[in-house]
Amino acid sequence: MNFPMPAGTGEGEYLRAFREEIVPALTSFKPDLLLISAGFDAHRDDPLGGMLLDDGSFGKMTALVRDIAPVVSFLEGGYDLDALARSVAVHLTELLLPDRPPGQR
Repeated sequence: MNFPMPAGTGEGEYLRAFREEIVPALTSFKPDLLLISAGFDAHRDDPLGGMLLDDGSFGKMTALVRDIAPVVSFLEGGYDLDALARSVAVHLTELLLPDRPPGQR
């Protein structure tokens, strides 16, 4: 599945794709393992991505898929080191502390 998004796309459109397309497809497929190519170049502070996600956006997307199957996450991209560090921290928190309600991590 591929979901091309134009420059300037924000959290709402990403979450819509996850909720309406990605999560249902994964749930139906029932994978034994979920490999996440965790790229953070869609962060609004990234000089190359041109997207409008923030640190929390990555946590929300992670929370939507983390319970579908065991997850292995690989760090891919992100070119603003401060935004990358914060986004990775939120992503890992969602993976490691899934029993806490969103917004309380």
